[in-house]
Amino acid sequence: MATFFGEVVVAPSRAGVDDEEESAEEAREETPEDREIRRELEKKREIEVFWTLKSGASADSSADEPFVCSKFIVAIGHNAAAFLSSFILDSVCWEVVGVAKLWNEWCRTSNTTNVLPTDSFCLFYRLISDPTVLLCQCSCYVAEDQQFQWLEKVFGCMRKEGLQVTILSTCPVADYKTQESTLTLPSPFLKALKTKEFKEQVCCPLLEQPNIVRDLPAAVLSYCQVWQIPAVLYQCYTDVIKLDTVTIEAFKPLLSSKILKSLVKDVSESTKILKKLLTTNETHNNIYI
Repeated sequence: MATFFGEVVVAPSRAGVDDEEESAEEAREETPEDREIRRELEKKREIEVFWTLKSGASADSSADEPFVCSKFIVAIGHNAAAFLSSFILDSVCWEVVGVAKLWNEWCRTSNTTNVLPTDSFCLFYRLISDPTVLLCQCSCYVAEDQQFQWLEKVFGCMRKEGLQVTILSTCPVADYKTQESTLTLPSPFLKALKTKEFKEQVCCPLLEQPNIVRDLPAAVLSYCQVWQIPAVLYQCYTDVIKLDTVTIEAFKPLLSSKILKSLVKDVSESTKILKKLLTTNETHNNIYI
């Protein structure tokens, strides 16, 4: 800067110093009560996974013996979970074998298995005729600092050998990067992203660069890439954030995929269940109008 006498002097800068001093001051000022509160919050944010895999006997997520899993289908978000409820799941062929309990700023779940489509929940199901086929409906938000816990406590119970993972999720169409206007895109639409080990044909075009995926879907796919597990993510880009028929049915091309083809239930029954899910959702929303 210039002074009144014309000489140029260097102004002292505290860039970066203030932040360091504030951090050091905060660390010095932390009381035993503060540490106790922080520990309690960290404990509250821990994810618990409860498994009931053997004749009704409970087995928590720290079980020593991992179980065999050949196919693991993960639906993340309300629309993806509703797709599985409509076209794959039923009480005759599938049984609930696990539940994840978590808490964060956006949602909280319990260890109950009686849930509504509008609830936040994370449930695990097993195909009765083939116990190596597992399915997960995760409609709750898993925070960034909880994603590693979720991965470790879910995949940590499974043998990695012979495992194949399919992930379904939704994303706002506004997040899709393209040279075209997003207003002209035929929303909703599917894009796929797969690990190096996944060799099967995908059911839709691959996600183009520079698009990326985020949150739990990205964490699951990254985990599979690191552990060399064949995995594919099908992401539905939609302009509707709530439970929506068009968005749910956008996943229908996946019913012809190798991993889902043998699991599809009667189509007429699926249509009835889908209508029931949406009716339940509308009824729940009307309560707050």
